Amino acid sequence: MPTWSRTLDKAGVSDALLRRDYTEQRGLVARFARAEYLAVRLLLPAAVVPDVIAATAFMHHSDNLIDQGPLDERLKALESWQVQVKDAFDSGSTDQSVLRALVHTAGRHTQLEGHVQAFLNGAPTEVQWEGFDTDDDFRGYVDAYSHPAFMLIACLLEPSTQADAYRTGCRTFIESSQRLDFLEDLADDLGTGRLGLSQESLAAFGVTRAQLERGERSEGLQKLIRHQVELIRPGLVASQSLAGLVDPRSRQFMTALVSLQQIRLQKVEETGASLLRKSPSKPIAASLRVLARAYLAARRAR
Repeated sequence: MPTWSRTLDKAGVSDALLRRDYTEQRGLVARFARAEYLAVRLLLPAAVVPDVIAATAFMHHSDNLIDQGPLDERLKALESWQVQVKDAFDSGSTDQSVLRALVHTAGRHTQLEGHVQAFLNGAPTEVQWEGFDTDDDFRGYVDAYSHPAFMLIACLLEPSTQADAYRTGCRTFIESSQRLDFLEDLADDLGTGRLGLSQESLAAFGVTRAQLERGERSEGLQKLIRHQVELIRPGLVASQSLAGLVDPRSRQFMTALVSLQQIRLQKVEETGASLLRKSPSKPIAASLRVLARAYLAARRAR
């Protein structure tokens, strides 16, 4: 793995200010998404690593801006952020490190700007959601917000051929990942008045939102979680095909990305109805084993 300085060189980032910008975003991503950061550093070609980090940092920064506080304040924060992002792209300059890195990355990956706009257009859906009546409503949320968010990063690895199959695979992957996120965050979301399980799903297993808010574990909840796990698993299995679509140099990254989600799913399944009071523990050791295997496979393929 090249040093960070050498990685910036390979990506063509020579300007001193931009090198500081990318380095700052690298530190942020390494803190909030350690396993994913290691996967990026170990398994992607050095030339694209700063770009993936810049897009990831932008997504995280945007999420943080709209994730806390009263609804009207979050909507105002989003509106202000949309203006700042547009101004940065239109002028090519900004005083914000996260946007300088993003705009510079978009200058070398012209498809990124469109995905940034799609992500921001869908952000009100994220700000306003509190729950879903039906599973179709959940899938609408994925289409509006989760999928555009994932494509900020995935578009940087999009193959020159079979692009439609790649985008379809990304959509399958992110729906499964979002279901998994909502299960992991069940306790935390309920604490903020949100619920990622649809009323339709609750009713199918005789569970009510009021029961969940009171912290009542039940056999129905256990069955509901098991059912959600079985909805997630096939999507992750199908997502393994993404590795065969990307550039061979990124293949082990995609393989590891899906494997990391499968490890998380196993922890959710083991936690079961206890998700109502706590999130699963981080599968650190298992994640490191996945990354080690992928790294060795990547080295053998070079």
